[in-house]
Amino acid sequence: MEQPNLSYIESMSGGDKAFEQKLIDIIKAEYPSEKQVYYDNIAEDNFKAAAENVHKLKHKISILGLEKSYELAVKYEHNLIENSKEGKEDFESILQNITDYLETI
Repeated sequence: MEQPNLSYIESMSGGDKAFEQKLIDIIKAEYPSEKQVYYDNIAEDNFKAAAENVHKLKHKISILGLEKSYELAVKYEHNLIENSKEGKEDFESILQNITDYLETI
């Protein structure tokens, strides 16, 4: 599985470490609650809301340099819109991967 990284954030910052840290802090603040809302909605088989949650989480997946994971999230979001949980395990592995990474930075 690909690993999250800060390459995209670093490329956007132009070397401004304060800007990089601000983005990291925002992700660390928002991610846990966004992830939990997704889990709550998927547990209730609320496919439409879960698809919206995945859509929102995709941006963080992208910002953390996870290109392949982003594509999996796009497919999973589409499946949810079609009332299918196909791709759920892969998506939730991505979420765990991000959770583990955010604890290290």
